[in-house]
Amino acid sequence: MKTLTDQLANYAAYHRDPRNIATHFIGIPMIVLAVATLLARPSLMVGGLSLTPALLVSVLTVLYYLRLDLRFGLLMGALMALNLYVAQWLAAGSTTLWLTSGIGLFVVGWAFQFVGHYYEGRKPAFVDDIMGLIIGPLFVVAEVVFAVGLRAPVLQEIESRVGPVRKRDMQAGAT
Repeated sequence: MKTLTDQLANYAAYHRDPRNIATHFIGIPMIVLAVATLLARPSLMVGGLSLTPALLVSVLTVLYYLRLDLRFGLLMGALMALNLYVAQWLAAGSTTLWLTSGIGLFVVGWAFQFVGHYYEGRKPAFVDDIMGLIIGPLFVVAEVVFAVGLRAPVLQEIESRVGPVRKRDMQAGAT
């Protein structure tokens, strides 16, 4: 199994343009919420717990994150729990609210992704490795963690493999 650094470095190789990374801060959370919302129906109530396909996918994803790294896994678990809460709230509404929010978030989220990859000049990571769909949310959270100065050794290892995020002034001269 690939390590946390292997997965993040592989994903980061497709995301070195700061504009692309910025679009991912918007697009990926929208897509994650959209998928959870759309999978939050049907629901089976068992002992006060709403069992849904969204819950199953979220639990399996968080277990994978925990296997990669305990600290990131715990953080992702908390964020995925919040995501599930919002998704279940949207899914509990009318069918129109459920589908409009789920499909709308999905389409707009992917639009942000593709604009970012236009700036990057490179296809999305999941085209070459389907795991990119699972690593994307972790990448966004890791970028925030790195930006506040935490987990510097992980960031250094990633950058030693794929290089730093490109500077915007360097890009202007290259285009």
